[in-house]
Amino acid sequence: MKVLFVYPHPDDESFGPAPVMHKMVREGHEVHLLTLTRGGATKERHKYNYSVKKMGSVRYKEVKNVAEVLGLTGVNILDLPDSKLKEMNPLEIENVVREEILKIEPYVVVTYPVHGVSGFQDHLVTHAVVKRVFEEMKQKKWFLRRLAFTTVDAKSVKLIKSIKLNHSTEDEIDCVVSVEQRDIDAGLQALDCYKTYQDVINRVGIKNVVTKPYSFEFYQENFNTPVSDLFAELPSE
Repeated sequence: MKVLFVYPHPDDESFGPAPVMHKMVREGHEVHLLTLTRGGATKERHKYNYSVKKMGSVRYKEVKNVAEVLGLTGVNILDLPDSKLKEMNPLEIENVVREEILKIEPYVVVTYPVHGVSGFQDHLVTHAVVKRVFEEMKQKKWFLRRLAFTTVDAKSVKLIKSIKLNHSTEDEIDCVVSVEQRDIDAGLQALDCYKTYQDVINRVGIKNVVTKPYSFEFYQENFNTPVSDLFAELPSE
């Protein structure tokens, strides 16, 4: 089966469900990643005296390396304005997301939840745009069955340092995916691909949660006992 992960920045996948993505590839699924921006506006660029364009070029190469580590079927890295998605006409963002969905024909689309985990504005815009496109397309396209949201539970939040994160409640979590050591190793290698972000990675302690099960919400679905796979019990056409 096919799954498309949609995030605004390089590293969103590695700070999130990279081990799950590796596991899904290992299990024979097609796993695609769409990154809306190149992440060039990050404050980390100042450490290297990089312009937004130069930092975006560096991070483009870093996420390409991540795609190789995880064995992704495909990765598409766009160049929409980092940290300025809220200033864009949302229809323009919807168009590129719709185009990618039509190209790949995924059964499942994954993006950020309504709270954006970190609450960053680009995360919130991406959630709204992807949900809007999914809602528009799901009745017209046979392949679209589920919209899932990458999230964290209360226990995982406590392992992260120096930044405040939002989490989903037990009632909101519909899927919990456990990963094997080889998937964890791939997730750690993916984080290591972001050479320009190692200070952030170490400061927030994101590697502390790589070994934990990964939580997802499902849009307009409710599993009181969470399923263990993003493709489990897919809604019918």
